[in-house]
Amino acid sequence: MNLRRLKYFIKIVDVGSLTQAADILHIAQPALSQQLATLEGEVNQQLLIRTKRGVTPTEAGKILYTHAQAIMRQCDQAQSAIDRADAALSGHVSIGLAPGTAAQQLALPLLAEVQRQHPDIVLYFNENFGTTLSELIMNGRMDMAVIYDNRNIHGLRFIPLMKEDLFFVCPHSIAQPVKQIALAEVARYDLFLPRIYNIMRKVVDDAFIHGGLSYRVMCEIESQTTLNAALAAGMGCTIMPESAARAMLKASDAWMAKVVEPDVQASLSFCMSDHLPLSEPAEAVKAILLSLMARRTVDNRPLTLVG
Repeated sequence: MNLRRLKYFIKIVDVGSLTQAADILHIAQPALSQQLATLEGEVNQQLLIRTKRGVTPTEAGKILYTHAQAIMRQCDQAQSAIDRADAALSGHVSIGLAPGTAAQQLALPLLAEVQRQHPDIVLYFNENFGTTLSELIMNGRMDMAVIYDNRNIHGLRFIPLMKEDLFFVCPHSIAQPVKQIALAEVARYDLFLPRIYNIMRKVVDDAFIHGGLSYRVMCEIESQTTLNAALAAGMGCTIMPESAARAMLKASDAWMAKVVEPDVQASLSFCMSDHLPLSEPAEAVKAILLSLMARRTVDNRPLTLVG
């Protein structure tokens, strides 16, 4: 497979038009069409469907597009490594920090430490939901992430970091503060929780199911701003990891209590691809991030890494 043809193919799919792609690539459209035909011959599959509105990838085209992105990314990393063989580390490193995690609070310390040790590395922070972040890593579009998950997923490698207790967050207008609350008592309140594809929702659902408890999700909310507003208005309660719960108390005019009987915990893990190697800059950032996680404290207690 010719790398130049893969590059052309990626651009055609991104733009959705042979004509526009040819303009961007500064190549005549007939020549670009010939390159595409050659690529289709090499893989023995039709890769694009031509319509009046442009082109769309076939199922085979979608698969090749994903692999082609990863291949081109690895080629760029290889060239970058060669270019800086005798120079300081430089380049871009993308890091996902799932919202509402203890790791999210490491963004600024990580930025400062990377700038101190490797000033030519440029970081990109993506704060999104765990499922999306893991998919970006699997597709070779992000280097690493810290998310609530530790499942065995093909294409991903998880390094367990810590476990956080889950806390019940309740507005003062609904109930008086307590330090601990049984899961059965939590089930009596109207709850705001994320969608079912969110790993935190799965942890909460599993806890209720294993306890044989019925509970009511009043509304599924992903936005932290909306969640804070809903709690501040006294419309319901939520369940969050300890670090996220503490961060929202003031904005939501609420108190927090550890969920007990049973204790409910979420596993925070470092996530990376199990087949795409990290670039040298990404390896350096990974080492710094894991070091910061190891030194981080929660409630003035040393963070204990697991695994």
